[in-house]
Amino acid sequence: MIRAALLLALLAGPAAAQSVTVVHPVRAGAMLSSDDLAFGEVENADGFADPRDLIGMEARVNLYPGRPVLVRDVGLPTVVERNAVVPLVFRRGGLVITLEGRALGRAGEGEAVRVMNLSSRSTVTGVATATGAVVVN
Repeated sequence: MIRAALLLALLAGPAAAQSVTVVHPVRAGAMLSSDDLAFGEVENADGFADPRDLIGMEARVNLYPGRPVLVRDVGLPTVVERNAVVPLVFRRGGLVITLEGRALGRAGEGEAVRVMNLSSRSTVTGVATATGAVVVN
């Protein structure tokens, strides 16, 4: 009996699900709040099922009503802006070297970003910190 019910459930196809959408157009760079979000009858595997996961996130692209908000469409709030001069920090043991670099992209806290060392003109990849510095190992 249980096997038959399971087989019928599998053959019936995917269950209708809701994804989080926005209520009104949201521009790239805007912070998302609960007033911006709603459930939509669109289904997407890369979308969000809970609007609480999006509150406080930053839109990386323009978001439109009726379309699901995808994981790649949002990110942590930006702490490093593209072309900004940022502290480039290298730490190893007790040694700390700090110099200036120019960010080649934008990043939120904990995200990877490429930075050009202004002294040597070489490009390195590091992790953005809450203070706007980029740590390179």
